[in-house]
Order: sequence, then C-alpha cells, then structure tokens
Amino acid sequence: MEKIWQKSYGKGVPYSIRFEDITLPEALTRTAARFGERVAIGFQGTDITFRQFDQMVSRFAAALRRLHVKPGQKVSLILPNLIQTAVGIYGALRAGAVAVTHNPRLDDMMLEYQLNTAASEVVLCLDVLVPRILNLKSRTALRQVISCHIRDYLPFLKKQLFPLVKKELHLNTSGDAGVLEFTDLMEKNEPEKSLHRGHMEDTAFILFTSATTGKPKGVELTHANMTRNVQQVRTWFPSFRDGQETVVGCLPFFHVFGLTCALNISVFYGYTNVLVPLPEPKNILEALDQYQATFIPALPTFYTGMMNEPSLKKFSLKSLRGCFCGGAPLALETIRSFEKLTGAQICEGYGLTESSPVSLINPLGGKTKVGTIGLPLPNTDVKLLDVDDPQIEITVPGEPGELCVKGPQVMKGYVNMPEQTEATLKDGWLLTGDIAVFDSDGYFSIVDRKKEMIITVDGKIYPRDVDEVLFTHPKIMEACAIGVPDRAQGQIVKAYVVTKKGETPTAGEIIEHCKRHLPANKVPKQIEFLKELPRSPVGKILRKELRRMHLVQSALSTVKSGAN
Repeated sequence: MEKIWQKSYGKGVPYSIRFEDITLPEALTRTAARFGERVAIGFQGTDITFRQFDQMVSRFAAALRRLHVKPGQKVSLILPNLIQTAVGIYGALRAGAVAVTHNPRLDDMMLEYQLNTAASEVVLCLDVLVPRILNLKSRTALRQVISCHIRDYLPFLKKQLFPLVKKELHLNTSGDAGVLEFTDLMEKNEPEKSLHRGHMEDTAFILFTSATTGKPKGVELTHANMTRNVQQVRTWFPSFRDGQETVVGCLPFFHVFGLTCALNISVFYGYTNVLVPLPEPKNILEALDQYQATFIPALPTFYTGMMNEPSLKKFSLKSLRGCFCGGAPLALETIRSFEKLTGAQICEGYGLTESSPVSLINPLGGKTKVGTIGLPLPNTDVKLLDVDDPQIEITVPGEPGELCVKGPQVMKGYVNMPEQTEATLKDGWLLTGDIAVFDSDGYFSIVDRKKEMIITVDGKIYPRDVDEVLFTHPKIMEACAIGVPDRAQGQIVKAYVVTKKGETPTAGEIIEHCKRHLPANKVPKQIEFLKELPRSPVGKILRKELRRMHLVQSALSTVKSGAN
C-alpha cells in the first residue's frame, strides 16, 4: 500500500528494496575481494587497504579464539575511533562474538554497570584506562584485558609529536597480570581461514542508549538489523558509487550513528573511512580537506563548530556530495551557511539505538524541509498513536502523537530487561517515546519526548514549545525548559538559560519575553543561568540532569532553612 510520504521520495529512491542477507564480516571479505587495494582506513597519515584490513581482522579473530572466546560471548571495546577499534569490532564479529561498545569517558560506576549488563569477558581498551579496568575486574565477569596505544599505527614522526601520546601517557602494560598487548597479539597470530559462519539473526552488537530520560539500556542488534539498515541508508543516496566515496568517521563508533553511517557503510560498499579520534572542528576540517571526503555523517554541534572555526577558510570542502545530520535539530542559519560554503545538502534525519539507528531522513536531491526529520526509509513504516489512548492512531496532519516505527532495523530487545522490551516493542512496532506530527507531504517533525512533558493542573505542556520561544530572545544562546514540582500546580515551568557572550539579561526580562509569546500556563516561573547545558555523548541536552540539579538545589535549600 502506498504511503503518504512516498510521493516525496527523491529521484531514484525505491519504496522498498530486496535485502541482501550477508553478515558484516562476510561483507568485509567481499569488499576486500572487490576493492582490495583501495584505502579502507585513513588515520593520521597511515593508510590501510581493504586487503590489509581484512587480514588484520582475521588475525584478531584468531587471537580471540586462542583466548577461548566462543561464539556468542561478549567482547567490550572502550576506545575512540582508532584503527584498533575497527579491527577489534570486526575481529570480534568474525570470531562469532558479540561486540559491546562503551564511551571511554564513562565513570567507573557506569562502566561497571555496562560491563555487567553485557556480561563481557574480554575488553579492549586504551592503555591509560587499563588501571581502571583492572580495578573493576573483580566486580565483573572480565577475565582478559587487551591494551592498545594511540601511537601503535602512527607514522614515525607523529609518534614523536602526537599530543595525546607523550611519553608519560604511553603506559607499559605488558607486565600487568591479565593484560595483553594488542600489537603482540597481532604479531603472534596468523589469519585463520576457517571462520565462524554466523546467522543473520545472531546478535552482533550490544550498544547502550544515551539515557536522556533514565538508566542506560543495553540494546541487542542483530546482523540483519545492522546490514539492512546500511542498505536502507545507501539506497537513500542513489548517486553514491561503490568503491569511490570517502567518509569522515568523526562520529564515535561506540555510538550507533557512527557505527552504521561511517564504519559499517564503508565496509559494506568499499568507502574509505577517515578516522577522527578527537572530533574537534579543526580536526574534522583537516580530514575533509586532506582526503577530499565526499560524505560526512555528523551531529549538529559538529556542523556548528566547523562553521565557527577561525581557520575555516584554509580548508577546501567542495568535494562533499552528501551530509547527514541527526541527534538533535540543526539551526537553519547553520544549514544555509554550510550549504552555501560547500554546495552540499545537509539531510537531517532521525534514529534511535533501538532502530540501528536510522528510520527517517530528509531526501538528498529532493525537497528538504528544514526543521523536520524527513521521510521514513524504504521498507520502514511509521505511525502516530494518541498519547492518552494508544489504541487510537493519529491520521490527521498536524495532530501530535507518539512516533512508532516498524522495519528490519528494529532491535531484537533490551538485555536482561524483558518488561522494558515488552513495553517498547508491540507487534513489531517500536514505541519511540517521541511525540511527533506529520504534514500533508508525509514529512515528520519531533515535538517533544513523551516522558519529558510537563504536567500542570491546566494540562500538558511540551517543553520544546517553551524552548523555541526562549531561543527567539536576542540575548539567549541556548535554553532548556523542564517541569519542577509545585504543591499548588503539580508542576511549574523552569527554564535553564545560557546567554550569548557579553549579554546579561535578567530573569524578569526573559519571563516578560515569554509572556508576550506563550499562554500563561507555559510561561516559566523560574529562570536559572548556566555557563553550559549538560549533554549526552552525542550532543543531546539532558533534561533529566537538569531535573536532578533542581532537586539537589531544593534539598540543600530545605536543609539550610531547617538549620536556620
């Protein structure tokens, strides 16, 4: 049945595709045969071809087998985007293991929680993290730690000069009990010819949600989830050519956005992947310029940072043919400035860890609607359910409802959380928790998070409605509204504000501005100024952290009042 959004698809994009059933390590083997001498990975001046990458993956898979890693067991990676990260992920998959990725900046408590949730037995991490991991070892299922160094695959001169690998940071971990060196394992193991032949429905990854509204959940994604989402994304960009594109890998591979749209798509279609371990604006621009990259998937903060980088004019970005943005809304001013500079269209989209992640994107080469998350991908169905009565489907454009997604990219489930899995997956539909609307052309827009609605005696308030009015104040750079407890009203609106440099608006000034543009019940009753807003690793503002801050402040105020 034709859907309302299909009439808005870009030229050459089919409504549905016939998926190729191939696991990720099998895709690498095929790509190495097709494009063996093409650069697979570029890293700080070191280039590795697909043939070399395929052999390195087989060596690491052999090493894992000799460490008694069996199919289905978990191998954790706590790394930025390095050559070892790509080899470690695909080596684990080729050994039949499940790759579990973690943000290297997590604190010990969260790392321990994630390692135990996944039940990881082997961990691959930076040398500087080894002491912390050894400290956690007795409280987890870990039995083996593999240490690697940023400098391992750098050219000679950069080994001497690279700022992150000064001598005091280059730890010698080879003598620690239970610690092996990545490079030693690679030297001592020959590539195995007899590889584990996995199945499409086998779990390939456990990835953790960014936890914007609660505790992180371990999401199980299968080979089918991951390879089919790659094929869906590739179909969306029909002008892309196998074995000819170059992707900037600035999104971290420990996050599903970077994993699918930088690493896996490159492996699947023979694209060069330029690794950026520290995704600061200048580093991204250097990668774009040096490799004349044609595709960049990135967060809004990356695009904004590049446009504000003082040395921007030194770099050529004209090679770009496609840009993908997700994770949060991107300012219209940034989109227009970037497209004017590069001539490349930024396609804003939407996804979740639970959907591998991509579900909707604005069409490349078609009609883009700024501020929307675009159209559902081929083989993806979307519907909106009434927030108060989920038995009712929203069929009228402009009416808000909970966004639900169905497609081959939808997760297997949450690790050790059957109740949460059952509550999130209904008859194949993924209930996203995001409130959205659609227009007559089939474009969807996110209104807010279901769990972040502010409940007052006068009704429900979407925080984003308040945020958008705050953004229009000429002295405000960023703002975020939350609901805080109130005895009389149930909840009231509180706004956290970051002002523009040199500006000092008063709380009363901001409240008066809101009164002119919002109904009385939506006007913030409290304003608090911050230097910056708390964000997740992918740049999402953490309202839950702001609520925690408010509760802590309230508790401290109560204690002080009692003491007086």
